[in-house]
Amino acid sequence: MQQTNSSPITHFLIVVAAFIVVVAGMRAAETILVPFLLSLFIAIICTPLLSMMKRYRIPTGISIGLIIVMMMLVGTFIGAIVGSSINSFRTDIPLYQERLLQLSYNIQEWLTSMGLVINQQLWKELFNPSAALTIAGNTLNSFGNMMTDGFMILLTVMFILAEEVNFIDKLRNASNSSKKTIDALMHFSSSINTYMAIKTLISLATGLLVMVALMMIGVDYPVLWGLLAFMLNFIPTFGSILAAIPPVLLAIVQLGFEEALITALLYVAVNIIVGSIIEPRVMGKGLDLSSLVVFLSLIFWGWVLGPVGMLLSVPLTIMVKIALENSPETHWIGVMLGSGVKHQ
Repeated sequence: MQQTNSSPITHFLIVVAAFIVVVAGMRAAETILVPFLLSLFIAIICTPLLSMMKRYRIPTGISIGLIIVMMMLVGTFIGAIVGSSINSFRTDIPLYQERLLQLSYNIQEWLTSMGLVINQQLWKELFNPSAALTIAGNTLNSFGNMMTDGFMILLTVMFILAEEVNFIDKLRNASNSSKKTIDALMHFSSSINTYMAIKTLISLATGLLVMVALMMIGVDYPVLWGLLAFMLNFIPTFGSILAAIPPVLLAIVQLGFEEALITALLYVAVNIIVGSIIEPRVMGKGLDLSSLVVFLSLIFWGWVLGPVGMLLSVPLTIMVKIALENSPETHWIGVMLGSGVKHQ
């Protein structure tokens, strides 16, 4: 009988083709996939709270009901306070852009007076700070648009939490999976839940610190920038930089260079205290991704799912990494996605 074993190159091409088909399908289904992933993201965050209620023998239905009520209160707060701020900020963006452009022209004229002549069109292409405010406005608006799907997201979260309660037992009864496979799934679920719960608390603390500090400095829309810092803190390294750019630029046009410098130093201090001191001690580094993978995942998920995909890029990549590490065939890929640092 003739052997039909495919060559490594053929196998590689098949895997690449399947990957392209899956990514194309995800892009085509973005309007459905984004609310579902956001619901899954919220459900994972709420899982430790559900487990705590179970330990206190609170019935599952009541526990899920309490979590849904809490989500509704948070959603109402965001919709009432942040929603109006997003609309006001987007309305004021043209004014801020005009001031930033005038500031850039003043800088160009000063450079010209110093003997450094730069073509105006080239200067606009190389130095366009107003674009950062537009990107920030679009990102916040995209998040605000997700709130319009609030009822569907709440409903999906409720069903995910209800399904998760007995998922492992159902899997054990429905298949002949070995104990090792069940343990791997439980480790996967526990790792994701722990990471997301701790990361959410740390991100919340970061957002509150930024909001209070910006209120004291006097920068407009401090609640918005606190929300942006909270969301982008899920992106290691690059998130804090991206979150700092819009309020620093706003501080320049609104208050002046001195206050903008104070604002920039504020973000540096928060990043050092929270990101470099508190977070490593609380979380450890067992789920680290390499900086290159973080950057590429930000681009990839943002291209596939839009601004919400950028927000979820690192959690999604960590889920993929843990899943790969728990399979013997793909363990090496999960290791390659990591930071390469050995931990005790």
